[in-house]
Amino acid sequence: MATAVNLKNPSTGLVKTGYFGFSWTTLFFGFFPALFRGDFITFIGGFVIAMIIALATAGVGAFVISVIWAFMYNKYYTRRLIEKGYVLNDSPEVNRQAAEALGISVGSVATTPANNV
Repeated sequence: MATAVNLKNPSTGLVKTGYFGFSWTTLFFGFFPALFRGDFITFIGGFVIAMIIALATAGVGAFVISVIWAFMYNKYYTRRLIEKGYVLNDSPEVNRQAAEALGISVGSVATTPANNV
């Protein structure tokens, strides 16, 4: 199950929610969670590739892709936010869990947690 983590861009002050863990919404709705999060390129690319594979494999390949993508998407999305300059900005315990799950250093953590801002 996915766990939410608050992220903040120190230079712009924008706050977003990242996730780590298995994505049930991605499993059930395919690439549409990417669209709803504003990740348009991922949505378009994934949707096109899934449709091509679905046509070539009578839908079985698309199901396999959905299962694999459900394990990968939350980590992918949150790491892309961190690459764009966002830092973890949640409670110390959630920050530690997120850093461990995302495979990032603790240096990507904001100095002031969200509840102290």
